[in-house]
Amino acid sequence: MNRLVKQPTIAVIGLGYVGLPLAVEFGKQYRTIGFDISKVRIDELSAGDDCTLEFDAAELKHATQLTFTHEPADIGDANVFIVTVPTPIDQHNRPDLRPLGLASTTVGKLLKQGDVVIYESTVYPGATEEYCVPLLSQHSGLAFNRDFHVGYSPERINPGDKEHSLTSIIKVTAGSNQKTADYVDELYNSIITAGTHKAQSINVAEAAKVIENTQRDVNIALMNELAMIFNRLDIETDHVLQAASSKWNFLPFKPGLVGGHCIGVDPYYLTHKAQEIGYHPEMILAGRRINDQMGSYVAAQFVKALLEKDIHIKGARVLVMGLVFKENCPDLRNSKVVDVIRELQDYNVDLDTYDPWADAAIAYDEYNIDMIVEPEAGVYDGIIIAVAHQQFRDMTAQQIRAMGKSRHVLYDLKNVLPTDASDIRL
Repeated sequence: MNRLVKQPTIAVIGLGYVGLPLAVEFGKQYRTIGFDISKVRIDELSAGDDCTLEFDAAELKHATQLTFTHEPADIGDANVFIVTVPTPIDQHNRPDLRPLGLASTTVGKLLKQGDVVIYESTVYPGATEEYCVPLLSQHSGLAFNRDFHVGYSPERINPGDKEHSLTSIIKVTAGSNQKTADYVDELYNSIITAGTHKAQSINVAEAAKVIENTQRDVNIALMNELAMIFNRLDIETDHVLQAASSKWNFLPFKPGLVGGHCIGVDPYYLTHKAQEIGYHPEMILAGRRINDQMGSYVAAQFVKALLEKDIHIKGARVLVMGLVFKENCPDLRNSKVVDVIRELQDYNVDLDTYDPWADAAIAYDEYNIDMIVEPEAGVYDGIIIAVAHQQFRDMTAQQIRAMGKSRHVLYDLKNVLPTDASDIRL
């Protein structure tokens, strides 16, 4: 194997929730170039403005060796390329590798002898070496594991979580051969205070990442199914979980909408690969079906509660509190609150959507949803607390109910309020 770089110049490809924290940490120690195809994103970051709210201007300035660009030519002198682009699914729940392919093509055209390419994007086992590496070779004209080297270190970013940040989470690393694996592990160890776990191969690291979120998805699906059963039995689900949690080894999962860029997406990467090799994954897909139907279930529960209070459905005015996929975070990707909204729109309900964290322009562009600036008082036939933002947790039940008419339904989807303070809970 030819040389591996000793003093890296690092290019981070993609500056979203995964790439930016990585670029900031590396930029504190090494010359680092943050690259994104969005000029708007680059201009904002260059001005010290991070729309993901993960960093303020002072934190960005602390990465003294970090610069930003949207021009591929500006990263040509890098010798370590870290790819952190999204890996979504298409409308048929199949892996959409186009962003990964475009990034690999861009990097391939810039590769030089001895360069290292590290992928962080979540994929199915085998994707890095079967899909990405051929693109790198094709566009560079270089030989894999002779002229250039490839590593994999799956992201473990939790948007909006200030406690479990990049440096405080153990990082899985892997390389296409032993020397590359050692180099990648050493590189990440230089910024990850929690340490690293060097996997035996890239395939192992890819599989480890994809099952992390698949495990959560299946467990949440079980909680959602239990919640549907307990609802029919007129038993409070949260009371059952509190009682069961008194046993030391009961896992603390809760029912809810499963959205976002990871848990609701990653299992489909694994099931895609499983089906490709002739195995039909029953439990994983069953969990996905349950979680994907929860928006419809929530809407049906809510409509039933309105009818029980003799509130006319057509034209009923409803406030949805929260639109993003998780609390205290502006991330609107794959928000399942949208599923609830779409179901209620089919009933011709008049909806107001309020979220102090969400970007109104993105909400309209992505989902055609017009958000309101502030809810009105005393006008709503129904209120749904869909996201557990701290702003909502700081409100009392009386303050929230004050936005409703004298007769209304309050659905506390996230158990923000005490058990007896709402009309329905999941």
